[in-house]
Amino acid sequence: MSSPTPLDAPAALSFQAYCGDLFRELARSDQRRWGEVYLRGLLSVPGRKTPTRISEHVLGRPAVQQLQQFVHQSPWECAPVRRQTALRLANAFAVDAWSVDEVVFVKNGDRSVGVARQYAPSQERTVNCQLACAVSLVGAGGGLPVNWRLLLPPRWDRDEQLRRGAHLPAHEQSRPRWRYVLEAVDEMTEEWLLDPRPVLADWRHESETDPLLSGLEARGLGYLVQVSPRTAVTMPRPHSALPAVRGTVADLAAHVARRTERTPVSWQDRTSERRYRTQFLSTPALLCGRPATGRTAPAHRAGPRHLVTDWPFGRPEPRAYWLTNLPARRLAEALPLAQLRSLAGTGLRRLHEDFGLGDFEGRSFRGWHHHVTLASAALGYASLRAAAPRPARVLSGSAV
Repeated sequence: MSSPTPLDAPAALSFQAYCGDLFRELARSDQRRWGEVYLRGLLSVPGRKTPTRISEHVLGRPAVQQLQQFVHQSPWECAPVRRQTALRLANAFAVDAWSVDEVVFVKNGDRSVGVARQYAPSQERTVNCQLACAVSLVGAGGGLPVNWRLLLPPRWDRDEQLRRGAHLPAHEQSRPRWRYVLEAVDEMTEEWLLDPRPVLADWRHESETDPLLSGLEARGLGYLVQVSPRTAVTMPRPHSALPAVRGTVADLAAHVARRTERTPVSWQDRTSERRYRTQFLSTPALLCGRPATGRTAPAHRAGPRHLVTDWPFGRPEPRAYWLTNLPARRLAEALPLAQLRSLAGTGLRRLHEDFGLGDFEGRSFRGWHHHVTLASAALGYASLRAAAPRPARVLSGSAV
């Protein structure tokens, strides 16, 4: 993969300046100091990034209690740190979309916040784990996770002992996954003031599709959401006097394919740099079911929804199905746009492999959010550093 090109790359990105911006809203100087230590550890400690290893590697002395206090108990807010990370990255890199992805944190035991034995759609199996939702900026900088939600299983609503042990705030309750997504994008548009981008999501394993799409439409946001071929839609009626018939998106695609030519499309994958060629088919789609936006503000005028399929040459049925409200003139861009989710997956793997995303050992709700926030900030700094022009070396009085 070629190196990303920033829009406004700094000549030399100072770690101290980055931390100064990142932690400027932390109330106390000791919080800012330990934030810098922890972030430096996530960037530089090889292997597992625990408070013990970070303090020994960064400070050369044990400071486990202070680091644990900063991450687990200290009452600093994550939102300003996430906002600063997102704004830095959005200003430096062209962002084409926001990708919503599930992140699985496999756990032993049942006391860490949000842990349960539950089905993880991204792994297609039941795991004892925490499930999270990450929203990544995807585009020229790759995949850069900037916002997080921890998905609470229903058992965490009922068990007061578990809630007290994890210091779970009273307002944090289990809710449908689409509500977590809408809360995250609301924060990014209304509080962080990021320029909106089309929202990408994999909704193949969700029983409710309409609430997410209606919620995004109510906010005036574009979307491209992958759905199951079994997603229920209203089929076209051969005569207006006939009653509407329920079908699936697979039925709808097959119906339209008998009457409409498929359109060839080719694109270059940004991860592998390979060129791909396939066919897509698009048709207006009407979901069955009652929408629920979870929002009381007046809705924007919703544009038409389309079903878009990736239908490779020679295959009897599509490989993937998406629902989108992108303008009709942009439907040919849908398949290349869908491939951007692979960049988000790459960014999340980097967080796990290089920046200690899964190394958090605490149980508290606050501590979990602190850790994932700082892991994202570490990846953000590394991405900005990698994209910054290297300073010229001087040999024999000449710049090289």
